[in-house]
Amino acid sequence: MRDYLAWRLAYGITTPSTNTVVQPEYDDMRPAGVTNHIARMVIADNPVKTDADFEKQLADIDGALEDAVDRVLDAKPNAFILGISALSVWGGTVEWGEELKRRVRRRAGWDIPVTISSDAVVAGLKAHGIKKRIAVMEPYYPCIEPRLNAVLGAHGYEIVRFCHMRGKSPASYSVLSAKDMIDAAKSIDGPDVEALVAFGANLPFGKLSDEAERWLEKPVLQINATTYWHALRTAGITDKIYGYGSLLARF
Repeated sequence: MRDYLAWRLAYGITTPSTNTVVQPEYDDMRPAGVTNHIARMVIADNPVKTDADFEKQLADIDGALEDAVDRVLDAKPNAFILGISALSVWGGTVEWGEELKRRVRRRAGWDIPVTISSDAVVAGLKAHGIKKRIAVMEPYYPCIEPRLNAVLGAHGYEIVRFCHMRGKSPASYSVLSAKDMIDAAKSIDGPDVEALVAFGANLPFGKLSDEAERWLEKPVLQINATTYWHALRTAGITDKIYGYGSLLARF
């Protein structure tokens, strides 16, 4: 037993200080005996109007990783989740993600299991049997395209369409209506697309993605549900969780 509440597992999770979605969505998906412990990667909520602004924001997040890892490790978690999607692909290579995991492990001082969003998306697409063609919606800017194309392309996936929702600042990514997100999903769907990916940890599309799978009649991988699913399954926790898409409910 890890402790009285976390009798199965305690996750240490880092997410940007501006993120208001990871914590509530992860807690909604948390099975019995699993606890989530959040540390914030401190960044400013600066305006984002251009690719250059977004690139600066990601540099700030990357620079804040180790301090946040230090804070969450004080809780002595059994495993770690990086609760931000863009950083997992930012170097534009699979090796970038591997180095992110090594950075966390170096800080921890032991071989702690680390889950990142890019690995989770690939695992989720494979679980669904997706062969190649996907579409992506995210709250970011076009500079994410070459990074996502390179990382997912290394696994054989082709992104045929993007919807860049272009949030005005990091905290604004979650300030959306259901219609905003539904319209974004519909804008990238088509008969040439096998699955949709909502790639943005501050994009509150978790429960809507569950609905979207029914009216689009195809898999919709929302990044928080996909990442948490991958973390649980990697740890051998197979509980079925409903309301956040078919990955957690079926696989």
